[in-house]
Amino acid sequence: MSRTQPHYFGAGPALLPAEVLQQAASDLLNYKDSGLGLGEISHRSALAVNVVDSAKATIKQLLAIPDTYEVFFLQGGGTGEFSAVVYNLLASFALKTGKKGKADYLVTGSWSQRAAEEATRLGVDVNLAVDARKGSANGKSYGTIPDPSTWTLGSARETAYVYYCDNETVNGVEFPYIPEVPEGVELVTDMSSNILSRKFDVTKFGLVFAGAQKNIGMAGVTICIIKKQLLARPKEADLVALGIPLPPLVLDFPTIVKNNSLYNTLPIFNVHIVYLTTQRLIDKGGLEVQEAISDAKAKKLYDALDAAPKGVYNCIVEKAYRSRMNVVFTIPGDGKEMAFLDGAKERGMTGLQGYRTVGGIRVSNYNAVSERSIDKLVDWINTFAASA
Repeated sequence: MSRTQPHYFGAGPALLPAEVLQQAASDLLNYKDSGLGLGEISHRSALAVNVVDSAKATIKQLLAIPDTYEVFFLQGGGTGEFSAVVYNLLASFALKTGKKGKADYLVTGSWSQRAAEEATRLGVDVNLAVDARKGSANGKSYGTIPDPSTWTLGSARETAYVYYCDNETVNGVEFPYIPEVPEGVELVTDMSSNILSRKFDVTKFGLVFAGAQKNIGMAGVTICIIKKQLLARPKEADLVALGIPLPPLVLDFPTIVKNNSLYNTLPIFNVHIVYLTTQRLIDKGGLEVQEAISDAKAKKLYDALDAAPKGVYNCIVEKAYRSRMNVVFTIPGDGKEMAFLDGAKERGMTGLQGYRTVGGIRVSNYNAVSERSIDKLVDWINTFAASA
């Protein structure tokens, strides 16, 4: 079973390496000569537990995760984590302080905005420590990260956590650094669209989460990395008395960790894809190698866009904060963007449409997108610019 690797730039679910899919296809039919496929075995069988443990081990190896942190898997995607963060981080803060904490959100794009809105809906006292829309021409769009000197972060006495999205998939804004927060305040990040594209220091965070369907696997499983001390909890009655909502058990981190991510029926096949993808990264030299590749591919794209005659392409994001994973731009002029997309499709390139609420063009430069695909797209960017 084989295929020609497509030139696909979709933002998620995204491209997976052909060799990962080939192995997964075999394992879906008959896993380790068990006579059953990975979609059929019990999620509590020894085979399934081994899949979970293997995926956790490769993630820990790639990210150099210390023993003071726990890796586990959830369902519900990044959107489910918007709620899970509230439930779990407020409970941890209550144990430490006896109070219902507030939360700071660094809103730099659509996904951090939605996370802040969900926290507000669940009754959190949310402080928009950053609202990047305020710096835009119309006060509504994203394209930069305000200087940290302008952030209005709360103190450790009242703030349970600071939340941000490391890479805004829709808006093409990526943090080039890890934000600094007041001592004693937990830093939480959504890395759904750039995890495993570069190295980072896990110990700077209380919680890291990532939906798998962009850079690490298939939709249906979310990877979580949490500081173990944040798994301790007060009594449920104490949380209720403080006005802190109790989480559904499927979003309760201590429950999931205690059951090795198998409290309910975890999609074992999807976790296996995570294992195959992460093992492949290890075999190819780890994140130092992948980071260099990701940076080089992104540079080719931005160099081509910037070199085009003025007015052909409009790169929306300020240069210092341009995403390496999601390159977004517009093409001014009636019908120009559709002509670009049609021409790309004629040349075998798909998945380039911008997000439905913002339009434009979006090139997703995830790990599985080859340099050959990037070179092909750069050639089209140059050709289109020359004829515009």
